[in-house]
Amino acid sequence: MVNQTLESIVGQTGVTPWENLAASYQQRIQLATQKIPGCIVYPETPEQLAEIIQAASLAKWRLLVCGNASKLDWGNIADRIDIVISTQRLNQVIEHAVGDFTVTLQAGVKFSDLQTLLQPTGQFFAVDPLYPEMATIGGIIATGDTGSMRQRYGSVREQILGISFVRADGKIAKAGGRVVKNVAGYDLMKLFTGSYGSLGVITQVTLRLYPIQEASKTVVLVGETDAIAQAASKIRNSALTPTQFDLLSQGLVTKLGLGQGLGIMVRFQSIWESVQEQTQKIIHIADSFNLHRQTYEGEEETKLWMRSPQEIYTPLTGEAIMAKIGILPSYAIELLTNIEIGRIHLGSGIGNIQCHNINQVKQIRTLTQSHQGYLTVQIAPPSVKSELDVWGYSGNARGLMQSIKSQFDPNNLLNPGRFVVG
Repeated sequence: MVNQTLESIVGQTGVTPWENLAASYQQRIQLATQKIPGCIVYPETPEQLAEIIQAASLAKWRLLVCGNASKLDWGNIADRIDIVISTQRLNQVIEHAVGDFTVTLQAGVKFSDLQTLLQPTGQFFAVDPLYPEMATIGGIIATGDTGSMRQRYGSVREQILGISFVRADGKIAKAGGRVVKNVAGYDLMKLFTGSYGSLGVITQVTLRLYPIQEASKTVVLVGETDAIAQAASKIRNSALTPTQFDLLSQGLVTKLGLGQGLGIMVRFQSIWESVQEQTQKIIHIADSFNLHRQTYEGEEETKLWMRSPQEIYTPLTGEAIMAKIGILPSYAIELLTNIEIGRIHLGSGIGNIQCHNINQVKQIRTLTQSHQGYLTVQIAPPSVKSELDVWGYSGNARGLMQSIKSQFDPNNLLNPGRFVVG
C-alpha cells in the first residue's frame, strides 16, 4: 500500500524497496534508525516532495530525510522510521547571478558539482564540509557543516540568503530572497541550519558566493605545547587575516606526516603580495618560538586541508567515537592535550575530535562545559548512542526547542528522534 501510493506520485523508478538497495546504502541507513524502513523514495520536483509528505502526514508515516546519506550516522538514532526520502534528484541549479555573487539551486545539488560549476566564473561557495564529493547542499545546511573556512567567511547559516522547504503538512513555504541585501526571513533560515531535517525538508536555497582569491599559501607550525600555545596566542591577537586557522592534536600531526608535537595550520588567501607578506610574518613567529615550520601551496596545500578532517573521521578502532566540540579558544590547547586525534578552529573554538570510548567522551564533555563549551557525538556505534546523551545539551532552551518542533511538526514525523528534542 505504501509503495503503491508513492509510485503514484513519483513513478516506479522513483521508489526503491529496501531489499533492492545497495548494501552500502542499507548500512548507512541502519546506522540512523532502529527499524528497517520499507523503501526509499526519490522525488524529482518540490511538488512531488510536497505530495509525498502530505500523504505521509495523513497516514502518519514516519520519515527519515536525507540527501546522499553521507551524514545519516550523525545525531541520535531515528525512531521507528517507515520511509526514507532522498532529495538527491532535486539537483537543478535555478539561477547563477554572477554579478550579484549569488546562486539559487535545489537542495540535492552536490557540493563538489556546485564548486565545479562556479569555478569558471571565479566564484565559490565558502564552506569546506566533510565528504565534499558526496555531501549535498541541503545536507550541509541541515547539519550545519561549515568546516575551517568559518575563520574567514563565517558559518554556513551566514551564507544563506533565501530558503524554500516543505512543511510537515506538505505545504511549500519560503523565506528570504535572491539578493544579498534581502534579509526577510533571516531568523527562519538560521532555524533550519543545523536542525537535522526535524522542522521541514529543504528544497531550494539561495547562497552568497565569494571570489576565488589570486593566491593561497599554508604554513604549518609544529612543536612543544608551550611554544605552540604562545604562537597561537600571538597569531590570534595579531592583525593577520587567515582564511583558515586550526590547532592540531599530536596524533593528528603524526597521521598527517607533519612531525612530532602539537601543530598549527594557518592559511592565507588574497592577492599575491598580501599572502607573501603574511606568510613571512608567520615564519618569523615560528622562528621566534623555535618551532618547526613548513610551507604548502598548490595541490599539496589542497590535499593537506582535505586530509585533516578525513583523518579525524577515519576510526582508529571499531569503537571509536567522533564528536563536534566547542570551547573558548583560549582553552583549546588544554583540550587537545587530552585528545589523540582532533582539531580546533582557533578563531571560533569549534572543532572535531575522535574519542576511544564513552568514558573519554564524558571526560572531554565535562572539560568543554566547564569552559562554556559543548561536546556533541556525531558518529558512534549504535550501542554507544543508546547509552549516551548524544547532544549533551545542558542549556535552558529545551522547552523552547520542543515548542518549535511541535509547531513545525506536531505529529513528529520528520526525522523523529534525531535532534536534541526529537
